[in-house]
Amino acid sequence: MSAVPDSGGADADRPGVQGYAADWARAVRRLGFVPLSAAETERLLLVHTVRLTQALLAEEFSTVPAEDVGRAMVEAHLTEPRILDWSVRALGERLAGRVLVPAVGPPDLATRVARLQGGLATGFARALRDRTFSQQERIARSAWQARDSVERALRDSEARFRAVFTGAAIGIGIAGVDGQIIDVNQSFADMLGYTIGELRQTNVASLFHAEDAAGMWELYQELIEGKRDSARVEKRYHRKDGSIVWTDLAVSLIRHDDGRPRFTVAMIEDITQRYELQQRLRFQALHDPLTGLPNRTLFFETLGQLVENAGPEQRIGVCFLDLDGFKAVNDSLGHDLGDKLLVTIAHRLSDCVNGRGHLVARMGGDEFVILVNGAEGIDDAVGVAELALAAVAAPVLVGDHQLAVSASVGVVECPAGETSVSELMKAADTTLYWAKAEGRGRWAVYDPERSAADIARSALAAGLPAALDRGEFVVHYQPIVSLLDGSMTAVEALVRWCHPELGLVGPDQFIGLAEETGLIVRLGEWVLRQACRDARAWHREFPGAKLVVSVNLAARQADDPAIVDTVASALGQSGLPAELLQLELTESAVMGTAGEPLRSLYRLADLGVRLAVDDFGTGYSNLAYLRRLPIHCLKLAGPFVEGIRGDDRDAPADHRDERIVDALVRLAHALELSVTAEAVETGAQAERLRALRCDTGQGRWFGGPGPADRITARLRGETAG
Repeated sequence: MSAVPDSGGADADRPGVQGYAADWARAVRRLGFVPLSAAETERLLLVHTVRLTQALLAEEFSTVPAEDVGRAMVEAHLTEPRILDWSVRALGERLAGRVLVPAVGPPDLATRVARLQGGLATGFARALRDRTFSQQERIARSAWQARDSVERALRDSEARFRAVFTGAAIGIGIAGVDGQIIDVNQSFADMLGYTIGELRQTNVASLFHAEDAAGMWELYQELIEGKRDSARVEKRYHRKDGSIVWTDLAVSLIRHDDGRPRFTVAMIEDITQRYELQQRLRFQALHDPLTGLPNRTLFFETLGQLVENAGPEQRIGVCFLDLDGFKAVNDSLGHDLGDKLLVTIAHRLSDCVNGRGHLVARMGGDEFVILVNGAEGIDDAVGVAELALAAVAAPVLVGDHQLAVSASVGVVECPAGETSVSELMKAADTTLYWAKAEGRGRWAVYDPERSAADIARSALAAGLPAALDRGEFVVHYQPIVSLLDGSMTAVEALVRWCHPELGLVGPDQFIGLAEETGLIVRLGEWVLRQACRDARAWHREFPGAKLVVSVNLAARQADDPAIVDTVASALGQSGLPAELLQLELTESAVMGTAGEPLRSLYRLADLGVRLAVDDFGTGYSNLAYLRRLPIHCLKLAGPFVEGIRGDDRDAPADHRDERIVDALVRLAHALELSVTAEAVETGAQAERLRALRCDTGQGRWFGGPGPADRITARLRGETAG
């Protein structure tokens, strides 16, 4: 259903009425935004034209219809000041001439027209005032437009303007170009707590708030100099009693006919309650509700401004703090006490940097951050970190519990112009992780080189799965040689990564990453299957060599319930005899949890696979269990072998290492186990190990790791020999 009333009636057919309405509609659509179609606008204004015409010709004259038309214009959102200006002027200049024959018009026609003009403006102004109570923001804009329109009409009718001026619900003031107040309405005076007479003796400059006086005066100067026609700002004033009132101020410039500035008109609305609500909402949005500290939003906002506006010499520091073991407090004492602890720590951190100009914020959980502004070097940032640690370390009484709390701090300090917010916080987070890893209750300073190494390590970890899928890994083999006759009896399979950018990467750089990520199970299975295939090829070509391939099993592989099936599958698919496969496990993996042997060892031994304990002598094995396990070989840890130097005068033998090796060899032989010495680097070492009745040796003296074809070539040479 249309909101536009029907335009029936005989008066609509009166000569000139429809033409006047059409002109009015075109002017309205030209002068401002109209939320109606062209047809709806013309039909609406035709109704108003008829009402104004009827009021003009009525026997008992009344301005009520004109007031109703003014109110209806506001209700139809025809509130552009120029629309009212056109409507009022056209009512006086055009309506009577368009719809009446002068001879038949009432004798007081001019008076009626003037009063209808006033009624139209009055109805318009009252409608604006009424809307103030229901739509505060919208009526402020509409009232400003109404005020502007009435000010224009003031040049033609002081009476019409005075009706709007005195009855407006918002403050209206008029001042000369020198700033001297000419007049204000009662709402203006009530808002600032003065009388109208007092304000007429006041210059607008004296009303400006001290903290924005300079800016406001510049704005006012631009107005009175004619550089701008209007301005709108939110500003505060001092009331007469000294209190503060926040206002929405709209100021417009009224010019002489020749364009020279004449006076200014200000419309002021009291928005103190709205402003205070906005401030409370902003505080809540930018502060942590538990501790009252600035939150991460305000911290990043402040940090971003500091970095953006930093001078060439300005430096900046960040101390990123995390409480140690806070989860245990929550779990044992409850979240209520945990929250009280956080509040106490927050107050301590704030107090310890109070007066230094540093910002303390809660990032969330048990993480806090201190923005060290104006640091002159890393020592300043470290000093703040030490203050924070000392503040946290003091015992905390929470309820009936006295808690000892510590924290870790990551410290970053650098020129503000050489970093960004994201880079700075990433570095702080990384450094906090370092401090946590190094122990509790300490700080760590950001090291770019260490960070680059960590990033490279992370990149390697991230690239491991794809590298395995792309077949970038290869297996190299290191000979294991009999110390009795020098023949190669076995080889150890060692995985290498043919990285497309870094080249050949050794296992020390990625095996640990594979274990951390769990990829070691897949990678270990691939190495096992590849080693079985290569060993089968050697066995097929050199059946008399009986060359054993030794493959390392990581602890996670050994714990995998499917390890026995995996080994059986690798042997079955490759065709390698089980006795030619040796699996190397660490002492901890062999002994299992709490000294219990792994059940899988017995099943692997049942397959015919040889089992070896790698790096034997470095753990804390229960030797009573060792004799009950299906172990075939012990591989002596490299550090024991390194101490055996033989006749090398530059590096004399460590007789303690020699005695340890002798004892371990005797122990192994007593348990009917063979012994392989790792890290044999010199001939003298090989001789001493042979004298100690060690069975086999492995190390650079017998050949380093190499591709499978190098082992093939060596087997061919030995066979030919």
